[in-house]
Amino acid sequence: MLKPLGDRVIVKVQEAEEQTVGGIVLASNAKEKPQTGEIVAVGEGALTDSGSRIKPSVKTGDKVLFDKYAGSEVRYDDQKYLVLHDKDIMAIVE
Repeated sequence: MLKPLGDRVIVKVQEAEEQTVGGIVLASNAKEKPQTGEIVAVGEGALTDSGSRIKPSVKTGDKVLFDKYAGSEVRYDDQKYLVLHDKDIMAIVE
């Protein structure tokens, strides 16, 4: 499994809808980039100048909303994940 470092988290991205409410199938280039997903791993937190850690604001299993163009896409075990900094997460979806 991937283990993020520092203030990074790993998100399994929720795939974009392929159909509109009216049933129209969208071309892949017309789909919006997904902005929601589930946290699958969390780093230890950001390290301060004094050497202490700032606890991450999310935990494994949280559903989150993140900045549209944040992070780096990675593939691991034939799955697509996004590696984000904790600060790129805008909200926890409840």
